[in-house]
Amino acid sequence: MKIALENATLVLQNQKLEKQFVLVENKKISKISSDRIEAETKIDLNGNFLLAGFIDIHNHGAIGIDVNQADTQGLYEISKFLISKGVTAWLPTLVPDEDEVYHRLVQAIDELTEFEPKEPIAKVLGIHYEGIFANRQMCGALRPEFFKTFTGKELESLPTPRKGAKMMTMAPEIEGGLELIEKLKQSGWIVSIGHTKANKETLDEALKRGAKHLTHFFNAMSGIHHREIGVAGWGLISPTITFDIIADKIHVHPEILKLACEIKTPDKVLLISDSIAPTGLGDGIFELWGEKIQVLKGKTKNARGNIAGSVITLIDAFKNMVSLGFSIEEVAKMASTNAAKLLNLQNQMGSIEIGKTANLVAIDENLKLTFAIVGDKFCFFR
Repeated sequence: MKIALENATLVLQNQKLEKQFVLVENKKISKISSDRIEAETKIDLNGNFLLAGFIDIHNHGAIGIDVNQADTQGLYEISKFLISKGVTAWLPTLVPDEDEVYHRLVQAIDELTEFEPKEPIAKVLGIHYEGIFANRQMCGALRPEFFKTFTGKELESLPTPRKGAKMMTMAPEIEGGLELIEKLKQSGWIVSIGHTKANKETLDEALKRGAKHLTHFFNAMSGIHHREIGVAGWGLISPTITFDIIADKIHVHPEILKLACEIKTPDKVLLISDSIAPTGLGDGIFELWGEKIQVLKGKTKNARGNIAGSVITLIDAFKNMVSLGFSIEEVAKMASTNAAKLLNLQNQMGSIEIGKTANLVAIDENLKLTFAIVGDKFCFFR
């Protein structure tokens, strides 16, 4: 089936093009033109912005479903919710837990990956293990009783999906941490530094061994002091390092959020939700990860007084970044392009280019979602 997306304002890497036509054929973008394209199905986007679909590499769940507890149907329901928020692809993100939880989730991911949905849903791209190998002093909302050290064998017993990306957030200063980075890289993992208070020397060595990204920048890492660079300072001054950040204006003060992203530049920043199960359910008290989590006015807090993830989605983060003065083209990079690069999927998704999968979303001038397509499945939002 050929699908023509008509009268779109394309948001490309460094520009916007008005009155464009995009042909989707065999689930891929096959033609981009300023001239009308013939197709069996024509969709008029009425001049709305057409962007690469958002990619969320750090998501613990939504609508009452926790990734750690999710079965195949649960992952499907989260994926269905995410597409309604402009997310066309995501990494289910595990917090430290019993080993059997990891095996159950990987099985669910494998089952969903093989399933061909009849409606558009956000595609599961693999798995993200957050904090199994973390610094106990920087645990945040994670449960340190499930933390591990690396002695050389632990990775072999950690299950991974048959297909897709494998991402690990870890602290390089833990016992065996630097050796773990080498092992992860040799096994095809994307290594991200997080839940850490490593010193500059350890961070420099971690970078040499292949850890080139930082998880939820500023949060669960040592900050900047005028006599101590901290993990955050190191991330800002290291030219090859990228970072992801929770742009809910709660985890990071809006002015600091803006400053950090300007310093690092939009080419090296990824937006994440760090969404937890209560996302989409409003304020209340919820049971999560063995304790009660309070959500009040969009802010989460556990019994220890720590922020416990967020209740935003990437469309919220997108709007917040635009409100801070970043252009739609810049925020599109942070919401999609840069995540595709981190996951080594830039040849398949993350930008509007011929040959890439048609994972696309449309927003109007008020940044309200109006349309989404994943391959050849599409939906409208009112």
